[in-house]
Amino acid sequence: MTAGCINLANYKVISFDKIPSTQTYAHNMIADGRGADHIAVLADAQSAGRGRYKRTWISHHGNLYVSFVYTCEERDARLAYSVGVAIAETLISFGVVPTIKWPNDILIDGKKVSGTLIEYSGRFVIVGIGINIKTNPTVKASYSTTKLDNYTNVTRDELLNKLMRNLDKWRNAEFTDVRARWTELASGLNRTVKYRGEVVELIGINENGALVLRRGTEYLLVYGDEITMDTITS
Repeated sequence: MTAGCINLANYKVISFDKIPSTQTYAHNMIADGRGADHIAVLADAQSAGRGRYKRTWISHHGNLYVSFVYTCEERDARLAYSVGVAIAETLISFGVVPTIKWPNDILIDGKKVSGTLIEYSGRFVIVGIGINIKTNPTVKASYSTTKLDNYTNVTRDELLNKLMRNLDKWRNAEFTDVRARWTELASGLNRTVKYRGEVVELIGINENGALVLRRGTEYLLVYGDEITMDTITS
């Protein structure tokens, strides 16, 4: 574990060649009293990377693995959409055409290229982001992944620099603007998905960041629950 520290785009970047998890390292920094706004924990590779619901995030060399620490006094469901838009806009700046799968997975041609894990710790929020650049993992057959190298030529550092600037832009934007852009980029709107085993229609998000679903004539507001997007029908 070789550490380095630089300042980049208004962030203090702590970088490692390999650690178990950038997310866990950020949590430990906060627990030890070293947490601060605009810290980025970066790793060339992770031995125990994780995504939502404690799923393993395969973390080979060549991709972007980073966890951002921000001051955050209370939980905010809207943050996930700001992050999703920031990542998508970053890829767009390099000529890629992405879509967003609720709430903030990034897809290219229907295949996952980026995932996000948002966790709260004390008065901070940790935003972990993984983007496939050089490699993409092979997972279950029904779950397709891809990498940026299939679409554009970009280095990890170029991607990180642009991502930092977009995160600051969209985190500080009015949510009406975030919501509008997220809706433009979202996949699966006005189509059917599975929510808790039921088939419902995905309508969009409301002004508080809740997912709006329709079940017959009933509207459901969902915070944080998982919906199954791979069962979308035309």
